[in-house]
Amino acid sequence: MGVQAAEAQFNDALTAANAGNTELLQQYRAAMQNDALGYYPEYWILNQNLAMQSANQIISFAQRYPQSAMAEKLAADYVEEKVKQADFATAQPVLQYVTNPDQAESCAVAQVRAKSGDPLVYAEYKDVWLTTNTQPESCTGLGRMMLSSPLLTAEDRQQRLWGQLRAGQSGQAIATAQTIGLNLSLAQLNTIQANPTAYLWTAPKSTAVDHAYLIYALGRLADSDLNTAFSSVKRAAESVPVSVQQALYRTVGYIGGTTVMKNNFNREVLNYLDLSYGLPFSPEEAEIYARQAIRFSAWESLIRALDAMSVNQKQEDRWQYWLARASEQRADRSSKKVAENIYRKLAQGDDYHNLLARDRLGQLTMGTPKSTQPSTQAMQRLNQDIHFRRAFSLKNINAPASYVNREWNWAVRQAYLNNDDELILAAAKRAHEMSWHDRAIYAADRTLNKHNYEYRYPMPYQNYVVSHSQNAGIDPAWAYGLMRQESRFNTVARSHVGAGGLMQIMPDTAKLVARQMGETYNPAALSDMNTNIRYGTFYLSTIQRQLSSSPVLATAGYNAGPNRARRWQPEFQSIAADQYTESIPLLETRDYVKHVMTNATHYGLLLGQGAQSVGKRMQAIPLRNTQ
Repeated sequence: MGVQAAEAQFNDALTAANAGNTELLQQYRAAMQNDALGYYPEYWILNQNLAMQSANQIISFAQRYPQSAMAEKLAADYVEEKVKQADFATAQPVLQYVTNPDQAESCAVAQVRAKSGDPLVYAEYKDVWLTTNTQPESCTGLGRMMLSSPLLTAEDRQQRLWGQLRAGQSGQAIATAQTIGLNLSLAQLNTIQANPTAYLWTAPKSTAVDHAYLIYALGRLADSDLNTAFSSVKRAAESVPVSVQQALYRTVGYIGGTTVMKNNFNREVLNYLDLSYGLPFSPEEAEIYARQAIRFSAWESLIRALDAMSVNQKQEDRWQYWLARASEQRADRSSKKVAENIYRKLAQGDDYHNLLARDRLGQLTMGTPKSTQPSTQAMQRLNQDIHFRRAFSLKNINAPASYVNREWNWAVRQAYLNNDDELILAAAKRAHEMSWHDRAIYAADRTLNKHNYEYRYPMPYQNYVVSHSQNAGIDPAWAYGLMRQESRFNTVARSHVGAGGLMQIMPDTAKLVARQMGETYNPAALSDMNTNIRYGTFYLSTIQRQLSSSPVLATAGYNAGPNRARRWQPEFQSIAADQYTESIPLLETRDYVKHVMTNATHYGLLLGQGAQSVGKRMQAIPLRNTQ
């Protein structure tokens, strides 16, 4: 049987796996064993009843297919399953095969480590202990497990308790409270939740239990009615210890900062976060504090927020950038020098915060680095590399994208860990030549020293993009920047909400655009490249006109809807575009705007528009309703 024939069996074997037909899978396992995709039937067999397998079977698979994508996935899933069963001992020997865990897997691994007496876990996972946002069950479980650790102090426990009370997590809060000798009553918490205002009016304030109920009540009130919480907090904070006062201020500040979508921006939120300073900040609280400070140009508050962050957070490019932005505002020479040094360090890279740093130094981006072509030898190594062979085999037989992408991303990761830029570029080149742009970009984005901008920032359908952009009166570099972010030039891309094509246009938007362009709407036309680009650029120019001709606002509007982008505009004085962007309350939209602006800067160079600066696309954001 030829190689192609064996690989084509993958899809039949997958059908058998989905039907739970183990007998048939055993036959495919024998038939495919010498093939690049030969490990899949066995993977599916083991995966059918993963929790029932022995650790030895998982380890045997991992040793026969070393450093492979599916061995890593099998090991990680197995550890998660065993942790769900609280069978930590069985999971223990499998840990060494989990090398690229996601958040849920990472917390499962940590639980196994903690159970085997590894004391470092508690220091490493302090952020999980303090998280009140939704997190995977394995992380919630790790937090519960940490309750019994002697390494966590009474202060740590109180910090967790107050966070949980503020977030309304009554069951978890009761468990945390018990570890510091406080007995909270679920009945009382339920009564408070039913009418927090009435409780706050007559709340007793003499004991630690009273203080816990007070924080809980204020949190429930802030969650349903922020303004009433603002007017109640001063009274609630009368005659309680300073730390409890700070916890009450933190409660309204944090809830105000996390509910901007509902309550809009409010300077009072930042005032209360300032008043809560002195109480330790969890990583999520410090970020909210920083973003509120950025929004209101409160530079000293921002410096305090950055100072309150964890070591890892502080080192991120974005917080380094904002540390420089804040330091620069101080009058003294040494602060300005600190800012300049940070900018110089950041200016080396070519991502969003690196480009912003260049702008602050007055440096233009003159051209892209010379594009490196992979050597013939690298192309030959690509043919030998088992990880890439699996990815290309899956692509050639139209296997489901989740399998193709997992093997591809894994192959790129292995090459990246080996500092093998040549192999990554070889893979990017081949994918690029196949017009498989999304994976070419994924690879080319991850080289360390040798780069190729043709693969990183491809420009397919260039005549369409340029002519339709010019007709719509928008910059083609921006249109390309948006497409790269929307679809990675995958023409059949379909989002979970039904947006389609290169520019991921929603059917309702397309109907509107067709009407405005005087055309009959035809749903099938959207998957035509030419129409998709024509409609997308027309729509982009429409919302840009609606949103003060600002590319930043229009980009946010394209992702989150024009009304939201407008609602996030400032009310009293214009703000810098980097401040607007960093304070966007939706993480997806915040990152989206950063990526599109970065892409547009690089496309400006590639389209021959001369020296670029991200700043010229990011002018100050004007006041709302001044059209």
